[in-house]
Amino acid sequence: MYRIKQYTKNRALKIGVQVKPSKVKGKKIDVFRRGKKIASIGAIGYGDYPTFWEKKGKVFAEKRRKLYKIRHNKTRKIKWSNSWLADNLLW
Repeated sequence: MYRIKQYTKNRALKIGVQVKPSKVKGKKIDVFRRGKKIASIGAIGYGDYPTFWEKKGKVFAEKRRKLYKIRHNKTRKIKWSNSWLADNLLW
């Protein structure tokens, strides 16, 4: 099971959502807005910014963040999409 990092909790507060460990197999986080589940994000088995920072340091995490943002550039800008939520909460 994925442990939600303080980084993600802080980002969730900023955009007005709540996060809980996902009940969906293969996902990290369930995202709730106004008490209603709106998405399951983050694939188990893939890294994210706070995890990379914790395990490999800031420099490595920053490189991975940059590559993530390039790779998901088209979809991460669509507000409230799963990609946008992942970008804002995990990266």
